[in-house]
Amino acid sequence: MSYGINVIRKKDFKTSEWSGGTTTQLMIHPQDSLYSERNFKWRLSSAKVDVEESTFTNLPGIWRIIMIIEGELKLKHKGHHKANLKPFQQDSFSGEYETRSFGKVTDFNLMMGKGCKGSLEHISLNNGESKNITFTNDGRHDTTDITEVFYCVDGEIEILTEINETINLFQGDLISVTRSAKDNPLTFKFSNNIEKEVKIIKAAVYY
Repeated sequence: MSYGINVIRKKDFKTSEWSGGTTTQLMIHPQDSLYSERNFKWRLSSAKVDVEESTFTNLPGIWRIIMIIEGELKLKHKGHHKANLKPFQQDSFSGEYETRSFGKVTDFNLMMGKGCKGSLEHISLNNGESKNITFTNDGRHDTTDITEVFYCVDGEIEILTEINETINLFQGDLISVTRSAKDNPLTFKFSNNIEKEVKIIKAAVYY
């Protein structure tokens, strides 16, 4: 089995400003693709919204999942559904929807182009708690590659890989694991060794 691990530190992310706040790009695939040209297969980002109301950028052909990190957000997708989101709740919708948002928040975004599927999940670890997390293909045999990303929302997390390598993530850091969908499952151990709860967001992308 072969897989690739990439650790990205908070200091290495690039943050850009927009009319309603800031956006930090966390990952984009392929790596040489550009959000401005909409030529990516998938993209992860975190936005800080500083205005009470905003209109989402129209993104034809893109499917979006948003999870709230801090604050509360109301989404209205014209002609479709509405969503009221509190921290670590999520909504999934087409980038073609005419979407308005209400509320000042920090959020976590997964954008996916044609041929990609994905999900977001909130993981929490109490003080002294460890959890084995197994990477599987989730029954998706129609895809070639899988990337699973773990973003440390707060605190500090210790990760023990299958080859007994220890990796520490701090607030705002992430680790990604990319492998073939045909590979056998592998398991990493996640541990919280600090004196408070640790919150993580897991993103899985199949492409």
